[in-house]
Amino acid sequence: MRYQWTLLFLLCSYLLAAQSPSLFEFNSRRLDINQAGMQVLGGWALLNMAWSASQLNSADPLKQSYHQMNLAWNGVNLAIAGFGWYQSQQNQEIWTLVESLSEQNKIERILAVNAALDVAYIMGGLYLQEYANRNENPSRFKGFGRSIIVNGAFLLGFDLIMYYLHHQHQLEALLPILDKVQISGSSVGVRIPL
Repeated sequence: MRYQWTLLFLLCSYLLAAQSPSLFEFNSRRLDINQAGMQVLGGWALLNMAWSASQLNSADPLKQSYHQMNLAWNGVNLAIAGFGWYQSQQNQEIWTLVESLSEQNKIERILAVNAALDVAYIMGGLYLQEYANRNENPSRFKGFGRSIIVNGAFLLGFDLIMYYLHHQHQLEALLPILDKVQISGSSVGVRIPL
């Protein structure tokens, strides 16, 4: 019986996707949000890498350490931005309602987990700042800590803004689509306005 419900729900999702341009528009806009976000992240990474590369020859060991960590950190950010932008280029035309809902939930979960990790990064940077006071090479750890704090704070703001944009998009565009699907104890249906 459970498989019959699943099959009926998937069939209704497919019919809704085929007959509703708003589902295509929802997925297209979600991917546009992701693309814009990856461009911001990639831009941040490139600017930081260029700036840090120009500052590596500083006579100040604290600045050298800051910029070394900044280069490494933003190299990872650039790779993530490139992969995320590539992922957002995938073809969304064939996504059903269930797949669309799954993708929406996945991106929101990823952003929420990333925000929690960003807080951990900031705390790790603060720890390195404190650890530097008890170390033979305090400039190295202070520089690393500062870079991690700055990048963690940027990523926290970035992830929270991206989460907000995606969540608002879901509320404004996906919930009205979901409102068209009706499930009762004995049937599954799709309301299609004429």
